[in-house]
Amino acid sequence: MIPWQMRFIGISREYCASAQTALFPAHAIRYRRVMTEEHCIVLCTVPDSATGEQLAQSVVEARLAACVNLLPAVTSIYRWQGNIQKDAECLLIIKTRRDRFASLRDMLREQHPYELPEIIAVPLIDGLPAYLSWIDQNLEPSP
Repeated sequence: MIPWQMRFIGISREYCASAQTALFPAHAIRYRRVMTEEHCIVLCTVPDSATGEQLAQSVVEARLAACVNLLPAVTSIYRWQGNIQKDAECLLIIKTRRDRFASLRDMLREQHPYELPEIIAVPLIDGLPAYLSWIDQNLEPSP
């Protein structure tokens, strides 16, 4: 079992680090160096590209997200008010930090056209250090 799998089944980071050091010393060093709990990916579906672009622009301008990818064609199948629904939507993939999530969620909720929008944060457990640094720089106020 690798460290991020241990985290998802509820084993503490300290236990993971000690177990990995004993079992896989090189991997444990890498894990502690790049593991990040600061960054996250936020997923948000929207009804169309125009709505997605408007929300993306708003959150990047407000420095609540460093980057937003807009995937233009996803099909969502879900249960709503007792019925199975199938809709064409767009998906926003939002790169941010966890300390920005509450404000990001609030802004998305306020501007979103859906009664109950999908706004979920997924922890970013690894990444290119320079890219993670770029995220941080683009969430800070302009000098």
